[in-house]
Amino acid sequence: MKRVLVASLLLLTACSTKAGTATDTSSGGVKSGVGVTDTEITLGVMTDQTGPFKSLATAITHGNELWAKDFNAAGGVCGRQVELEIVDHGYKADTAKTLYPQIEPKVLGFVQLVGSPIMAALGKNLETDKLTTTPASWSSELLSNPYVMIVGTTYDVEMIDGLSYLQKQGMIADGDAVGHIYVDGEYGANGLRGSKYYAQQHGLKLSEVKITSTDTDLTNVVTGLKGQGVKAILLTTTPTQTGSVAAANKALGLNVPILGNNPSFDPVLHQSPAAGALDKMYVVASTVPFSADIPKAKEIAAKYIAAGFKEPPHAGVPYGYAVAEVWGTVLKKACENKDLTRDGIHAAMQQTTSADTGDLVASLDFGKAGAPATRQVYVAQPDASAPGGQKYVQQLFEADQAKTYKAPHEK
Repeated sequence: MKRVLVASLLLLTACSTKAGTATDTSSGGVKSGVGVTDTEITLGVMTDQTGPFKSLATAITHGNELWAKDFNAAGGVCGRQVELEIVDHGYKADTAKTLYPQIEPKVLGFVQLVGSPIMAALGKNLETDKLTTTPASWSSELLSNPYVMIVGTTYDVEMIDGLSYLQKQGMIADGDAVGHIYVDGEYGANGLRGSKYYAQQHGLKLSEVKITSTDTDLTNVVTGLKGQGVKAILLTTTPTQTGSVAAANKALGLNVPILGNNPSFDPVLHQSPAAGALDKMYVVASTVPFSADIPKAKEIAAKYIAAGFKEPPHAGVPYGYAVAEVWGTVLKKACENKDLTRDGIHAAMQQTTSADTGDLVASLDFGKAGAPATRQVYVAQPDASAPGGQKYVQQLFEADQAKTYKAPHEK
């Protein structure tokens, strides 16, 4: 089901094969090309197994693997089995740029590509090589690339929905001061875009605090926000930074709600110094927590445990399964169209106006260029007693402000 690509220095420096060198062929009336043989379809996984988002990315990869096993056991598609080609870039753009020429000639598309910096580094390559790609990055800015297929909503919409939830729960009100701490770069900027939109709609006094990805102690930042009288703290940060903010929020006696985009939380925080300070945190995402009480999530959780993976449960597992499930829908559509080339996959994605994942992710529609495939989210809270470290407190919903919001590349 998977092949792990190991990069040696020789290969890193010598390999420069391009997708354009392969010729599309036809077998049994079905066109095929790069990444497709008469018996296999190979999908790429460019992930983070050693960097700051390794827990999330590894969980997503395991979800991809569980899906591939199930998909192949059910017969695959077009008489072919799915294989995963996996590489670890460690969340380093330079490493990803070096690995890309090795993996690109082998794959039909990417079922996973982790990280805003990596997407920024490879975006033009993906478009040139016509590689339909599902990023484990949810920035609406990525939707300018027609080959990007974001499964779930985007950081900006997550933040809009999340702020609406806080307000409906009476945690913030029109005119309140709120602070948004965000990592410098596309990830942080896109989350901020959403909070700015909501703030404009409700007269919130928004304080913007930009930090770098290497900042770890944010006590002074939280102290400053306390001085401004904020009623909530918004986070588009790494999990380590989230832990620092949560600990400072409690230690300083601020104790305001903390609202985080989906990558900002990691269950390992329950074993960190912030463990006793996470009760004020809310996480917004289009995918269910690992512990979700719905049939499909329970099925995936049971399969994860049975597979014996060494990593603890994580919300990335059902997400990784759901992403691959969407890929399964696209592959089946391409098979119906008798076109398993990269052009055929792209066309099948655009024709996918309904992708059902058993509510692991909100219903998805990829038919509108530049628009998020959904604007619905769940809201979860950290819970050390729950498998995966989270429980959801709000079922799927879409805020009125999310409906009216126009994403930057929406047509």
